[in-house]
Amino acid sequence: MSGIDRARRAVLGVAIGISVLAVILVLAAWRNDHLIASDMGTATAEVLSAGSLRSAISFVTPDGVTHNPELGVLYPTGLTAGQRIAVEYARSDPDLVRVTGRDVRVALVPAASLIVVTWLVAAPVLAYLRRRSEARA
Repeated sequence: MSGIDRARRAVLGVAIGISVLAVILVLAAWRNDHLIASDMGTATAEVLSAGSLRSAISFVTPDGVTHNPELGVLYPTGLTAGQRIAVEYARSDPDLVRVTGRDVRVALVPAASLIVVTWLVAAPVLAYLRRRSEARA
């Protein structure tokens, strides 16, 4: 196997890997939404810190227990520290919590964009490598 063939396989493998990971991300978000919806509790939470990928919150469940989910809240975009927000959580696992009104649809555009950009980069590289391989043959 020539170096060009190895390079083509590597580019193809990376592009497929990134695409698969994006799909897994969406499936995981769907699973989390399903778990929350099947045993839903609601609360008002305070945003302790806000970031584009993770926002820390604190909320109290009806039994009086305060929860600070270690991984933060799902779908945290647009939150600011000190803000009070409505959240939905899985009563069986109060650390699984999302902002009310947000669901897996929030993850679809970024995941699809990642897949499209990946293949927009990979396709021309693969075509170039194929032409080089054919020219050598």
